[in-house]
Amino acid sequence: MPSPSPYDVIIIGAGAAGLMCALTAGQRGRRVLLLDHLDRAGAKILISGGGRCNFTNVEGGLAERYLSANPHFAKSALGRYTPADFIALVDSHGIAWHEKTLGQLFCDGSAKQIVAMLEEECAKGGVETRLLTRIAGISRADDRFAVETPAGTVEAASLVIATGGPSIPKMGATGFAYDIARQFGLKVVEPRPALVPLTLGQDDRLFESLSGVSLDVVASIGKARFREAALFTHRGLSGPAILQISSYWRHGDSLSIDLLPGTDARPLLTDAKRARPNAEPRTILRERFPDRLADVLADRLGLSGPLVTHKDAVLAAAGARLNGWAFTPNGSEGFAKAEVTIGGVATDGLDQRSLMAKRVPGLHFIGEAVDVTGWLGGYNFQWAWASGRAAGEAV
Repeated sequence: MPSPSPYDVIIIGAGAAGLMCALTAGQRGRRVLLLDHLDRAGAKILISGGGRCNFTNVEGGLAERYLSANPHFAKSALGRYTPADFIALVDSHGIAWHEKTLGQLFCDGSAKQIVAMLEEECAKGGVETRLLTRIAGISRADDRFAVETPAGTVEAASLVIATGGPSIPKMGATGFAYDIARQFGLKVVEPRPALVPLTLGQDDRLFESLSGVSLDVVASIGKARFREAALFTHRGLSGPAILQISSYWRHGDSLSIDLLPGTDARPLLTDAKRARPNAEPRTILRERFPDRLADVLADRLGLSGPLVTHKDAVLAAAGARLNGWAFTPNGSEGFAKAEVTIGGVATDGLDQRSLMAKRVPGLHFIGEAVDVTGWLGGYNFQWAWASGRAAGEAV
């Protein structure tokens, strides 16, 4: 007769969600095995926020800040483990932090503090962690899961997949979670790069000369609008406003950029024509924009020669375009530069309270692996903490 497994729960993926799930289950008295193919836990945490870890957002509990085929799915987990709950954990470890723009919370020191905190909490729960462990196969029989590793097969009644999506493959990211989901009959919403720079094609080549120029804008697609900085790059557009709107962008879509947010630009040039008729349009634009950008805008608008030589209607139309400059990206920088993945394991196959597969008892998917994607600024970490806690309380 085979000896009983020493584990109640096996968690694959020692990132933010996996660590939270492990410490939660371990501290509930569950016997937890945490596996990862990298050489250390929390690899993405360590590089986040420029090494200071934007660990949550004060508004991270708002479900409308998350994209999903089911916009209500995340409410249960987010409502039961809030940003305040994670802040309390951070505070209990004496980690100093500060709030930056738009509710983003960062460590004063290093992201290493967050990883050390999570590892210490796992240790309190007696979690066993095995790194540099590749999974050769997963099977299920008699309501138990068997996970094949180089060190042998391990078994448990509960299996949690916390391996994220394919964003940042140089960090070891893969589509492993989707393979497991499909193996057990779950649907996968098409994964796409999100929070990613966008690239511009031939029609916008003129803007290549602006690489390094940044300015405050409002970027919008449909009802989605973000006012933050945009950055011109040698390949296209980046910066927080662009990363945010990229999650809403689909190939073929145009995005609108208000280059003068909060200002009605229609009378900008017509008023200047009255006051300074012999001034060049680019001179007026240079008073509002970096010189290089002003020159490119003037060229693209076809405004050469003194203002007095242009009809008011032409100048007003040019001003209106400054409030809604249309760009049609030809692509994005892809998963290599994407901060997260949009799409993933379809939520209609998961219980929103426990993140367990409805038709496969004991199998849970959490974090970025699931079709829930947050805004830029700490939201995706909050989903990792909340979904990890939800599964950790259920296994």
